[in-house]
Formats: sequence, structure tokens, C-alpha cells
Amino acid sequence: MKKAFLALAGAFGLAGAGFSANLEGAEAQKKIEQQSCTPCHSLRLVDSQRLSAAAWAKEVDKMIGWGAIVPDRQKLIDYLASQYSDSKPIPAPVYSGNGVNPRAAARNPGN
Repeated sequence: MKKAFLALAGAFGLAGAGFSANLEGAEAQKKIEQQSCTPCHSLRLVDSQRLSAAAWAKEVDKMIGWGAIVPDRQKLIDYLASQYSDSKPIPAPVYSGNGVNPRAAARNPGN
């Protein structure tokens, strides 16, 4: 019984270590996204996109051509392709504090 408990505890410990490593990897990729993208634009622009991995690679290469400093191109592409995949739904529009959609207000300033 004690051996079974120790084996089970060890398995959960190893699973926890794997989860921790994945979390650290995701945090590192998010940091690369922030470092690479935010000097030129907000992350809202990135969040509003849904592209395939190939399209993200093309987009990252275009940004590098425009002067973006990307510490790890492949990690950034992998992160963007997983977080903002063309198979995921586009997020709901962001509203200002007064409930007005700023995008709609910009298109119709008189309303």
C-alpha cells in the first residue's frame, strides 16, 4: 500500500513538473511576443488576428524586415500559431467604459 502511494505521489510530482515546464515555456513565449510586437503596436492587433502557422511565419518575417527585433523567431511563430490559430474564433469586440465599440464609433463619428 505504501509503495503504491509513493508511486502515485511520484507520478503526480512528475506530472506537476511537466505542467510547470509547460507553463514556464508559455510564459517565455508570451514574453517573446511582448518584446517583439509591442515596440510597434499593441497586442490587441495581434489578438484580433487568426492566421495559419504559415501565415504567421510570413507575418513575422515581414515585421522583421520592417525592423522588429525578434529574439527567437521560431518560438514566436509557434506561440502565435497556437494562441491565434485560424481555427480559433475571433474575439468579441472590445468596448470602452461607456459601452461604445471604439471601432464602430471611428467608422461613424456622427452617430
